[in-house]
Amino acid sequence: MLPEQFEEFARHMGRTVEGIRLEFINGKLGIKPVPDGDHGRIVQWLNRICIQARPELYLHDQGLRLQGYRGGHARPDGTLADADAFVGYGDWAPAGEVLMVAEVTSYDSDTDRRDRIEKPRAYAETGIPVYLLIDRDSAEVIVHSQPDGVRYETVQILPFGKTVHLPDPVGISLDTEPLKNWVR
Repeated sequence: MLPEQFEEFARHMGRTVEGIRLEFINGKLGIKPVPDGDHGRIVQWLNRICIQARPELYLHDQGLRLQGYRGGHARPDGTLADADAFVGYGDWAPAGEVLMVAEVTSYDSDTDRRDRIEKPRAYAETGIPVYLLIDRDSAEVIVHSQPDGVRYETVQILPFGKTVHLPDPVGISLDTEPLKNWVR
């Protein structure tokens, strides 16, 4: 499937099947499950912290065109960028202005492959400075930074409850204690 074909397919499916989120990474079509309430609450928590710390930024729900094998498309749980970064774009925008992408693991069989293996590589290949993974399975926050075009050179793993510093260009600290309330 070509990237243009995926965009058309995703546009059509979004109108006909409610509650699915399609992605196309490493030449594979993926379907993200509908987020549960705790997942949504974590994204709200992160959005509030980002807005308070950096009011010029916004945690968007924006599909991104990624570089790399077969021109991937991902829909992160949060995309931190300037408030106007995606004005004029449709469902899929280039990732050039993105400072950070955030993912919250889901309780499904694909989360390991998708969030822990494929997405870090795709985001690093695209040059996104920071990838934040909130891993509800392990109750850890994983901060990937310093992309080298293939992978992230720095990976910091901290348990929920610790303060996590998101490196520049994000420059925000997160008190992750509340995350303990939103895991099974």
